[in-house]
Amino acid sequence: MTSQPTLTTEPEDGSADSSPPRSGLQAGLKNRHLTMIAIGGVIGAGLFVGSSSGIATAGPGILLSYALVGTLVVLVMRMLGEMSAANPTSGSFSAHADRALGPWAGFSIGWLYWFFWVVVLAVEATAGAKILEGWIPAVPQWGWALIVMVVLTATNLASVGSYGEFEFWFAGIKVVAIAAFIVVGGLAVFGLLPGVDSDQAGLGNLTGHGGFLPNGPGAVLTGVLLVVFSFMGSEIPTLAAGESEDPQRAVTKATNSIIWRIAVFYLGSIFVVVTLLPWDAQSIVDEGSYVAALDSLGIPNAGEIMNFIVLTSVLSCLNSGLYTASRMAFSLGERGDAPKAFARTTRRGVPQTAILSSVVFGFVAVFFNYKFPDTVFLFLLNSSGAVALLVWLVICFSQLRLRRIIQAETPEKLVVRMWLYPYLTWAAVAVIVFVLGYMLTDTEHDGRSTVLLTLLVAAVVLVVAFVKQRIAARRAVAGAEKG
Repeated sequence: MTSQPTLTTEPEDGSADSSPPRSGLQAGLKNRHLTMIAIGGVIGAGLFVGSSSGIATAGPGILLSYALVGTLVVLVMRMLGEMSAANPTSGSFSAHADRALGPWAGFSIGWLYWFFWVVVLAVEATAGAKILEGWIPAVPQWGWALIVMVVLTATNLASVGSYGEFEFWFAGIKVVAIAAFIVVGGLAVFGLLPGVDSDQAGLGNLTGHGGFLPNGPGAVLTGVLLVVFSFMGSEIPTLAAGESEDPQRAVTKATNSIIWRIAVFYLGSIFVVVTLLPWDAQSIVDEGSYVAALDSLGIPNAGEIMNFIVLTSVLSCLNSGLYTASRMAFSLGERGDAPKAFARTTRRGVPQTAILSSVVFGFVAVFFNYKFPDTVFLFLLNSSGAVALLVWLVICFSQLRLRRIIQAETPEKLVVRMWLYPYLTWAAVAVIVFVLGYMLTDTEHDGRSTVLLTLLVAAVVLVVAFVKQRIAARRAVAGAEKG
């Protein structure tokens, strides 16, 4: 059985702790932190930046693409919530896979997930640096990337509470911004906002420019490929729950709220965009979907407002990415799947080595992004691109087995249950496999190369996992013979 990280607390009087370093994470995340991490976790920069290509591909039918992926994420999060509520741990699905499928599964998916997030660090640091350089060109882009990475590294090194506080405000800004966008945009769509061109905005945009599916039903599936990766991050609350005041309650709350979060922030905001403007409006391509929508409402400096919101999303993603990568490394270290130093924590319960190691690889990826963007970094990007789907697949198979184990051993821990088990779990498996297969047919948006390169990296990690497992088994046999 996978061990749960030891949680420690600071002295109640706030005095400095002069005892030797202790092993274990601290329960430093408050309920308000977890609530905002859960809400903000589904709102990534990809929603603001990447939705334009999806709308251009599928037209208003992109709503179906988001609905399909959103439904899949809801099912996967329900499975993950079931396992994590029964056993909250910083390793989340990697620790569950270790217990359900074997050490090879926990090792492989843990390292693939860590790899995904250290590459994301480079992507987000570069995106944030571009925006900041536009505002203050005196500092070069690489300088802004360095500053952003250093500040957020210091935040994560200070304490888990510092991470939670930063994320609380980053996510809060995103949530308020997108909620305001939906409310104001919705008023405009239904003709309740003065000064908006009623001939351009309205429900007629859903069918008035070639129909709801102007490029055919197949475009909805292509849209799925374009939007699926913007949902990565929904699982972060289950990793963070291990450092919360009430892990079981935190996981249960995050799992139960995932439906309305996806419905409001993804489907709600995209619905506003495709009803405010015709899907084939050139401004969506030139300015981006959300900037174009804000412009159509007559809001001044729409581009700069959206840049600020995107920057907030980027910083939030960077902050959470560093936290997530370090906690996965910590969990791997605890289970002997990474250097033991990764599992050591400071007096404040911070896995310092795990954080710094993740940052080092993040800096290396940033360097590749600037020096070799079309070769080395493109390989890193594509080879980590389908990791989300592999993570979801492992969650499904882990839940199929762990449900039986938990039900037999500790049924009282099943406070969150997957609906229609095992039928909906198998349905989710079928959808994920179908999406992976469909990606192999996609050459226009690099779907095929993304899947093939990700599978190549996954195969290498699997080989390492099995070799490690074989060596461990031989050592165990040798030790037993000596004993």
